[in-house]
Amino acid sequence: MAAQIYQWLHIGSGSFHRAHQAWYLHRLLQQSENGDTRWHIALGNIRDDANALLNALEKQNGEYVLETVSPAGEREYEKITSIKKIVPWDDRLTALIAAGSAPETKAISFTVTEGGYYLDSHLTLEKANLEKANKDIAHDLEGGVCTIYGAIAHILQRRMEDNIGPVTLLCCDNVRHNGQRFHDGLVQFLTLRQQDALLKWLPGAVTTPNTMVDRITPRPSADIAPRVKTALGIDDAAPVMAESFIQWVVEDKFAAERPALEKVDVELVDNVDAYEEAKTRILNASHSAIAWAGTLDGLAYIDESTNVEAIRQLAWDYVTEDVIPCLTPSPLDLAEYRDVVLERFSNPHIKDTNQRVAADGLSKIPGFITPTLITRYEQGAVPRACAKLPALFFLFMRRWHEGSLPYKYEDGILNEQAVHAWYTSEDPVKAFASDKPLFSSLAGKPEFIQLLRETIKELER
Repeated sequence: MAAQIYQWLHIGSGSFHRAHQAWYLHRLLQQSENGDTRWHIALGNIRDDANALLNALEKQNGEYVLETVSPAGEREYEKITSIKKIVPWDDRLTALIAAGSAPETKAISFTVTEGGYYLDSHLTLEKANLEKANKDIAHDLEGGVCTIYGAIAHILQRRMEDNIGPVTLLCCDNVRHNGQRFHDGLVQFLTLRQQDALLKWLPGAVTTPNTMVDRITPRPSADIAPRVKTALGIDDAAPVMAESFIQWVVEDKFAAERPALEKVDVELVDNVDAYEEAKTRILNASHSAIAWAGTLDGLAYIDESTNVEAIRQLAWDYVTEDVIPCLTPSPLDLAEYRDVVLERFSNPHIKDTNQRVAADGLSKIPGFITPTLITRYEQGAVPRACAKLPALFFLFMRRWHEGSLPYKYEDGILNEQAVHAWYTSEDPVKAFASDKPLFSSLAGKPEFIQLLRETIKELER
């Protein structure tokens, strides 16, 4: 009797998935004794901006080479073979919806960036609300499929109608409490669409575990393919590069069958909070701050920005003075985690760009930085080190406002008119510090406005 074959659908064909989740599944398939060969990945996209990549992968039977590089410059090459199906894109996502509603599909994961969830809050203790006025959300509320909610709603509707069975929806983006946040957004989306039957079906058929994902994965550069050719003799049209460090922590709350991820060092836990808070506040927030500061300093890459003494010290002080007091006690050695993170950022062989890491700041401020500001005030401290991060973003976006950034700033929730209005107002700092989506309960408070005013002046000097 033939073994059962299971499908893992991933939505979002960017480099991170191919260097992270696909790598773990590949390792599982490659294990000679304990491997789980029942699983494969089907890879698709919501938007049409990855069609060239999907076409290249289709020609290569889903296979590609992953190049990893350590801080010491040690490069390793591995052909990744876990993607067995490439899902073609069309404007109704016909093939993607069919793949998601197939009986063999037991898990659907996605990487759509922080801004791809269209939520007005990323804070730990606040319920996130769907930005229903956003044009993409408004389009999907009318039946469209240009957001993760529109795509998943169509998939779940078909699974319910055809009695397909339960499925796990696994968010793999850097969003605080990402599974819960996605669930909040999905429920609000379905409520606005008045899909009452689907809402009743959801709790018994779907789970949305929280996850923490970590691996620095820059956008592929033109020099990767020649190195792959030299190392392996392979002409690869879709290689990907990443640092050697990797981590994946998943709340063990799957609705259906799952791969034996624990056999390949995925950490399956009851609660991801401690890992998530350390990752988002220490790594993600510092990463963004270094990108903003490096750009303001005329630099192009994360490693050279990190190695500027003042920038590195700014990140070190932020973690030491404000983040560690917020997260103590912790099961992690937070000071060691800080030092490892800064070492990873200093890797001169990754060549991760400030442009990539600086993106989506309007989601990163509330998601990665504001929680620390709020907690430090609650602890009776003035978060002077942490305040430098939003102050950097203010100066960075002022360059954007003036048209003097050296690259195009990308942000999934950028409201250009609203941001320009900060800088054309009588008091730009006050306008910025009063932005509630960015700063939640701190927005407009005189002491916070004054702190940002002083910090911005200090950084300008």
